[in-house]
Amino acid sequence: MDLHYMDQRLRSLVIFRELLMDPVIAGFEAVLAMADEDDGDAFATVCAEFESSLFESTESWTDYLCNAVLQSENVCVRRKAHGELSPVLADSLQRELALLNELAGLTLEEILAGMENAPDFFAAWTTHPCDLPGEYARRMNEVSVKGYGMFARYHVFVVEDGQLVPVKHPDPQRLSELPGYEKEREKVIANTEALLEGRPANNVLLYGDAGTGKSSAIKAIANEYAPRGLRLVEVKKNQLFQIPDLMDQLASNPLKFILFIDDLSFTTNDDNFAALKAILEGSVGGRAGNIAVYATSNRRHLIKETLEDRSGSDIHESDTRQELMSLAARFGLTVTFGQPDKSRFVQIVSDLAAQYGVGEDPEKLIVKAEAFAIRAGGRSPRVAKQFIELCKAGVLQ
Repeated sequence: MDLHYMDQRLRSLVIFRELLMDPVIAGFEAVLAMADEDDGDAFATVCAEFESSLFESTESWTDYLCNAVLQSENVCVRRKAHGELSPVLADSLQRELALLNELAGLTLEEILAGMENAPDFFAAWTTHPCDLPGEYARRMNEVSVKGYGMFARYHVFVVEDGQLVPVKHPDPQRLSELPGYEKEREKVIANTEALLEGRPANNVLLYGDAGTGKSSAIKAIANEYAPRGLRLVEVKKNQLFQIPDLMDQLASNPLKFILFIDDLSFTTNDDNFAALKAILEGSVGGRAGNIAVYATSNRRHLIKETLEDRSGSDIHESDTRQELMSLAARFGLTVTFGQPDKSRFVQIVSDLAAQYGVGEDPEKLIVKAEAFAIRAGGRSPRVAKQFIELCKAGVLQ
């Protein structure tokens, strides 16, 4: 085995060059280099560092390298998302995949066999046969739902300094865990499916009382449709000025994105008001077809108004008020989540009790739930969930 040649080719990657920045893969390259120099002491150090990094994730070198390749963001996967590859790129891609497939099966024993001063005290990493070129071809054909780069690994993101940062442990909320408000959610789900299928989709405003499950509905929809290529980007109100540039970047991505703004409201002099209007209206080129804005608010018109605002010194008071109210109208779909009446609250409590395995007598449970809701400030799905969780924990008897 020509370790020098393999190390030279690994260091000469073009399409997958970013892989060399991965500490585990860089560690493997150092192992090949030291094995080629037949320096037992230096080899022992770099091999230990490589295995230490690898074993943090997995014992299988094959799995690690294959996953890194499949999730790589590179020029080929970006070009493939918008058409076919040129012959030059296609040839380079196949050459590098063949090399990486060979490296993925390289064992410690095979590397040590080429050394005269090989250390004999390392536990070997594991390998197994793989078809990396075939797997990568399938991934390229599924790029519109699998994504690439960090979008292949994560489906929920936040914005920090104008850049997307993945959420490694998002809220695992599922639609099946949200009893009540099924009809309201159906409208949001239908709009989301239109987005995923490339049909015209509206920006959505979920308006209503606190604790009625507006935010939970959006998070659950994101979790439900992630396997179909949906990604959720949570945006804070003070970050709205950073979003247009971000939307331009996402517009070329084959995936579909929901920009999620939670608990949205403005004062009359809020500078973020104009920023949101620009986002909802889109740039001069129009709004990207793979992006929709989903916002929640406790205010129907999003603007906090006072009596002083209505009796101020504005000469064209009516025009000003129309401008303030027009923001909500820019959401093509508005879904109202009202406070539940008694029958809906009872149904929510009963369904949650079944989910959590609370086996108390249903009539007694409802009486306790009603009393708990009064103390908590009123009926809502949030209150119902808090009540059931306390029952399950044995806090409420």
